[in-house]
Amino acid sequence: MKKFIAFGAVFCLVNIARAQESTPVAATASPSPTASPTAATGTATTEQVVVTSQELDISREAIVPSLGATRYTVGPDRLDSQAQGENAPFNQTILRFPGVAQDSFSQLHVRGEHANLQYRIDDVLLPESIPGFGQELETRFADSVSLITGALPAQFGFRNTGVIDIHTKNGAVFQQGDASLYVGSFDTIKESLEYGSVSGKLSYFGTESYLHDGIGIENPTRSSDPIHDNTDQYKLFGYASYIFDPTSRLTLLISGNHSDFEIPNTPGLPPAYTVGTRSTFDSAKLDENQSEDSTYAIVTYQKHVGDFSFQASAFNRYSAILFRPDDVGDLIFNGVASRVDRGIVSNGVEFDSSYKLSDQHTLRGGFLFTEQYATVDTVTLVFPVDENGHQTSTTPLRIVDNHDKYGYFYGFYLQDEWKPFEQLTINFGGRLDFLNAFVDENQLSPRINVVYEPFKGTTLHAGYARYFTPPPLEGVPESTIAKFTGTTNESAITKDSSVTSECAHYFDVGITQKIMEGWTAGLDGFYKSSHSVLDEGQFGEALILSSFNYKRGEIYGGEFTSNYDHGPFAAYLNAAYEWARGTNVSSAQFLFDPDEFAYIKKNWVFLDHDQRFTGSAGVSYTWNDWRLAIDGLYGNGLRRGFANTQKNHPYETFNVSLSRRIKITAKTALSIRFDVVNILDKIYELRDGSGIGVGAPQFGQRRGFYGTVAYEF
Repeated sequence: MKKFIAFGAVFCLVNIARAQESTPVAATASPSPTASPTAATGTATTEQVVVTSQELDISREAIVPSLGATRYTVGPDRLDSQAQGENAPFNQTILRFPGVAQDSFSQLHVRGEHANLQYRIDDVLLPESIPGFGQELETRFADSVSLITGALPAQFGFRNTGVIDIHTKNGAVFQQGDASLYVGSFDTIKESLEYGSVSGKLSYFGTESYLHDGIGIENPTRSSDPIHDNTDQYKLFGYASYIFDPTSRLTLLISGNHSDFEIPNTPGLPPAYTVGTRSTFDSAKLDENQSEDSTYAIVTYQKHVGDFSFQASAFNRYSAILFRPDDVGDLIFNGVASRVDRGIVSNGVEFDSSYKLSDQHTLRGGFLFTEQYATVDTVTLVFPVDENGHQTSTTPLRIVDNHDKYGYFYGFYLQDEWKPFEQLTINFGGRLDFLNAFVDENQLSPRINVVYEPFKGTTLHAGYARYFTPPPLEGVPESTIAKFTGTTNESAITKDSSVTSECAHYFDVGITQKIMEGWTAGLDGFYKSSHSVLDEGQFGEALILSSFNYKRGEIYGGEFTSNYDHGPFAAYLNAAYEWARGTNVSSAQFLFDPDEFAYIKKNWVFLDHDQRFTGSAGVSYTWNDWRLAIDGLYGNGLRRGFANTQKNHPYETFNVSLSRRIKITAKTALSIRFDVVNILDKIYELRDGSGIGVGAPQFGQRRGFYGTVAYEF
């Protein structure tokens, strides 16, 4: 902890951007919707399309503003100065925001919660996918990224911990091509190509990439050379926007992703069962694999007429994960070998609108409807056992257990942005949400936010929100427990109450202060009290998460953030404290060990993703065409041990990058970059294999060296 504080003191302070449309307080690192795009070199029509696109972006932001919530935003410069730049995995980009803790399998925890994040691309909700190892979203296609947390306004429903809001590059802003090659440690090689342009009233942008490396999933050992951990990932993203007139446009977003992962091995594991005549197996030679696919398409029509604006979208998303076991090896070590095939298809529509009723009142309203169809197909090999759990046959049984389920999620909201006078904004309203899936539920959720600017450069905010969070349809376990009675996959607990939606009261208060030109700082505190707290964990050998509830839970904490960005020098510091706990597992009880289940029933326990202190910091300096950057992450350790009664050790990692852009002609340039990740080669453990819903040890990445060459044209 002392190392991290010293690091932050040397490199100064970081980023906050409070986004209130009526009370704008944005850090200098935050991109502005009116920022100048890449210089247009085409016709007057091209210039007009660029200007119109900017104006429509501003209008779109006014339809769904984050009034009173806490919004942290980073733009192109910050994205480029972070470790690995645009080649950084997307979760690493989000880890540079305050209050974000890292976990194994690329998971993120914001403000002490497990997942519960919603993702928006150009202010349109992205339907949920099955969480896996691969990351469909890429830092590369983002022009800016925001994290919106706190007491969210009424337009944000269902996933309420935070909103990851991505504004993509597009042809109006990115009128060029870029081809890059990224290579480095762990057999890493990645090629990327992106191109954007304007043709008449049409602007478009596209990017593709292929990645291969030898550390696709966190290493379960301390070694710098993971065993059986290769990954191959293919990604495509496309953006097209057609402007009908200065008040309307049609936008299409498409994406495709396919990833293959080897499941890393731990050598020296002791065998526990016999298959046929075979009772030995080298655990370093296990061959488990996982494949992941995800695609989505979003079409959006935006219109602005006088004081009325709206945006209507239709979307489709498909996501699938296939886990393939090593049948013989898994049976020898675990007595269970499960082939798990999960898929989900989502279709829906979203409508958001804004109407300026008067100088004091702006009304906003809309709705969201999503239909989801989830399938879970499993084929499990197990051994029969006696009443004492001893293997009675060396010939495995084959058990098929398939399920499918439709789910419907829909919600409506209405709110009023009221300005009694210039320095004060009160945003109040509510939303009504419905869930029809494993259970039928609904909730009316009031929301209110107050933003006050007593002095120029000082902004106070406070808010309350009632939240309703359904469980992810694809993550709800629906195991036929009776099928596995008398086998090595038998549940010690047979109770299986339905997983239900989480209902919560959320309070948030904070202040943002502009200290001097280019330097801002902020402090924020929050408290959440929940019923039927949703959580997820890995239960079983397949590296796929399942949902369950705690009957009660509470989370509270605070965040400090500061940013300096003036001239060639930029620096930031984020520090967060949180406390997250729950009690009494109230659903999917069959997932738990009886002793742990009994303890949690009578005691408050820390949630497995609870991390008391989290921090990030960075500094960059630009000189002519050169940029030097240093950043670091700090974690106080996630939970471990029986019922999460212990925690893992603290850690801090530092990264360094040096880049240069060499201009060749007016339209072409060559960029070179060198990154060192975890420059001190810190060995740190994210998970030790113990704790609620934790299946295996996971270590953070060891030191890695990476180089990038990119050609702009």
